[in-house]
Amino acid sequence: IPFHLFTECALIGQSLFGQEVYSNLRKEGHKIVGVFTVPDKNGQADPLALSAEKDGTPVFKFSRWRVKGKSIQEVVEAYRSVGAELNVLPFCTQFIPMDVIDFPKHGSIIYHPSILPRHRGASAINWTLIQGDKKAGFTVFWADDGLDTGPILLQQECDIKPNDTVDDLYNRFLFPEGVKAMVEAVQLIADGKAPQVPQPEEGATYEGIQKKENAQISWDQPAAALHNWIRGHDKVPGAWTIINDQVVTFYGSSLFDGSVPSGQPLAIEGATKPGLVTKNGLVLFGNDGKMLLVRNLQFEDGKMIPASKYFAAGETSAIELTEEEKKMAEDIKSIWVGILTNVPVIEDSTDFFKSGASSMHVVRMIEEIKQKYSGLQLHNEDVYMATKFADFIQMLVRRLRGEDKEEELIVDYVSKTVNNMTVKMPYQCFINGQFMDAEDGKTYDTINPTDGSIIAKVSYASVEDVDKAVAAAKDAFENGEWGKMNARERGRLMYRLADLMEKQQEELATIETIDSGAVYTLALKTHVGMSVQTFRYFAGWCDKIQGSTIPINHARPNHNLTFTKKEPIGVCAIVIPWNYPLMMLAWKSAACLAAGNTLVLKPAQVTPLTALKFAELSAEAGFPKGVINILPGSGGLVGQRLSEHPDIRKLGFTGSTPIGKQIMKRNKQKQVSAYCFLLTQGMGAVYFNKGENCIAAGRLFVEESIHDEFVKRVVRYLEGLCLK
Repeated sequence: IPFHLFTECALIGQSLFGQEVYSNLRKEGHKIVGVFTVPDKNGQADPLALSAEKDGTPVFKFSRWRVKGKSIQEVVEAYRSVGAELNVLPFCTQFIPMDVIDFPKHGSIIYHPSILPRHRGASAINWTLIQGDKKAGFTVFWADDGLDTGPILLQQECDIKPNDTVDDLYNRFLFPEGVKAMVEAVQLIADGKAPQVPQPEEGATYEGIQKKENAQISWDQPAAALHNWIRGHDKVPGAWTIINDQVVTFYGSSLFDGSVPSGQPLAIEGATKPGLVTKNGLVLFGNDGKMLLVRNLQFEDGKMIPASKYFAAGETSAIELTEEEKKMAEDIKSIWVGILTNVPVIEDSTDFFKSGASSMHVVRMIEEIKQKYSGLQLHNEDVYMATKFADFIQMLVRRLRGEDKEEELIVDYVSKTVNNMTVKMPYQCFINGQFMDAEDGKTYDTINPTDGSIIAKVSYASVEDVDKAVAAAKDAFENGEWGKMNARERGRLMYRLADLMEKQQEELATIETIDSGAVYTLALKTHVGMSVQTFRYFAGWCDKIQGSTIPINHARPNHNLTFTKKEPIGVCAIVIPWNYPLMMLAWKSAACLAAGNTLVLKPAQVTPLTALKFAELSAEAGFPKGVINILPGSGGLVGQRLSEHPDIRKLGFTGSTPIGKQIMKRNKQKQVSAYCFLLTQGMGAVYFNKGENCIAAGRLFVEESIHDEFVKRVVRYLEGLCLK
């Protein structure tokens, strides 16, 4: 067991980050001899102060440490009184005098959210994104006179995703890993192993503080630069422009590929081309002709709306609450009272943020509401969309009533009257919750094998469509509602989907029959029936996937153990054959979804229609956008791109042995589940499902003396199977 020394620290800083560093240092055995933080704001103490006061740690709240460049002596004396061996500055907005920085025997260390020497200055995270860096990170360095030039103790870095915002980077990496790094740095100092590496001047940059007044968007730039500017200010301070003589701030930017969508033009001051208000948001144009999409807009009064609702803003009238909903409103009001302790009375006009709340209070409020109303799906962004109490209650009530659901899914169908019913069949790619044509507009004919007639012209997915579908699945897994959803709710969605499949089983079986040539009764009972049961079975597993614990030391006073936690792996690709189109889909996708993964599925080129109908039902069941994506098309094009795509974490394949071998060769580093055609024997193995079986026998050996009679009986047997 390694032996560690411990040190006595003064913590100088604020915020949840400071609070976490404080708590983890204490947990590791380091003594915090004093906490120096900012004064209470609007009657509320900083989180760091709250934790320290609760523990009985001395807390000092100074509004400043110096005046006109000179230290305030009574402040410095109060600091020196705690006798710290090391100053730890996890996040500090105040200027700390050098006679405080240099006072402890170990000096002072400070956290900086960039890979120094790049992006020195107080807005380092913003500039990392604004300048389009591919890597982000942080540095723990030995504090200097405030210019971020001190020797480096340790650094860590991470990749930047295409649509990362400041909040994304901070929450995913800079916050959690930064807390760990600060604790590690203190331990290195206590053990006498902390390095002091001089910062190189090569590559050094220093950028100014980004404030609201200098965050205005300059429109004469490529789309990528506009995107970086907007996301580099998301959420603070917010990139803005002038629309209809009003300051409008943009949030939720992403690069937008494909053809120009239809929408209503919106003139923007300084832009050479109007934006387009579309069903997905506000489409903007760079000077290179490329596009970006903005999801949310905020007006000068603080109100935030979905960009897609710009022209409908203010049209929604207030709804009258039922008695039960009024009770809920009182419950929510009590939560607001508990958070906004400086506000004597919560009124309809009370603004959450103007009353002193911050992002940490948003997290607290949402968690408290979810504890009281477990079935309610609520996200941080919802609070920013409705900051006043009355608006927030209206939003919640609409959410509970189901009135704020997204616009109804638009589906173009091919309709056919067959088997005494009219079947409606989607024929386009299903990507990110929408049916759409292939990127290049190509289609192909899917044929009824019974008579050779064309059933429909189906979208022929391209490599670009694969990339869009994988990106949607990845975003849904990492950032969307699916990744935040609890396992029980995931199971409810799968049960709902199974119910819808059962409700429309005759239509599904008929589509399966005309598209694959399956016998209708077999399609109804087996292809569809087993698919429904498969989804119900795996729906029940959603909240029963468990890890395990293994005792490793029974010695007292601590009973030590290790534990495993089973987690979803991410985006899965599924490639299925033509013999059981819907059942193969169910076998592979149900387990994938139950575990919390997202998927991109390529049905067999000759049997795509039940998979596309399944996509429609999944949207009706309420699966979030991007969780399920269906791409009809060529195995050599779509299947190959899926097998090679770097963001696919696992590939499930059923098909021929030669193709399986190719996939295995291309995916040595990827998990692959491949099932190939095998040979067996027996009458049932030959004729079950018209012989379209993974284990169907290729031939039967019959004694010569009974050959002719046997053939006659086979013919009669087959005639009896024909669908009249």
